[in-house]
Amino acid sequence: MNKIKSAKFDKEFVKGLLAQKEGSKLDFKQKITSKEKIAKTLSAFANSEGGFIIIGMSDKKKLIGIDVDEEWYMIDAANEEFCLPRVSLTLDEIKISGDKNQEEEFCEKSLLLVEVKKSQGPTVFCKSKTGELKAYRRVNDQTLAL
Repeated sequence: MNKIKSAKFDKEFVKGLLAQKEGSKLDFKQKITSKEKIAKTLSAFANSEGGFIIIGMSDKKKLIGIDVDEEWYMIDAANEEFCLPRVSLTLDEIKISGDKNQEEEFCEKSLLLVEVKKSQGPTVFCKSKTGELKAYRRVNDQTLAL
């Protein structure tokens, strides 16, 4: 697994993203449950203007936290297995202080910040388990077929 980190994702940048609503360039996911579903989202961002997926945060902006290695694997495997051509991504682990635990200490939780680059080449298709190829795009906060 190729872990790529970016220096540009400083705390202020991440706080700014977390303060925004989901839209054409931002999506929140609690965790990745399906490689095929997340591949559709990757295709949609790549075929639109690019954007960010924050994993470990609910749609209602509740900090859930995740096992970064597991989610990293799911994104990488989804891109490899379902996206044609592969989407250009940058992934970065972000640690955030969450709610206080029972000992009244702040819990540090991990998020995975995925930057999906806009495709400079051909349309990115998502392959279904049946082998069908479909392209997606991002419209507001939705992933729609092209």
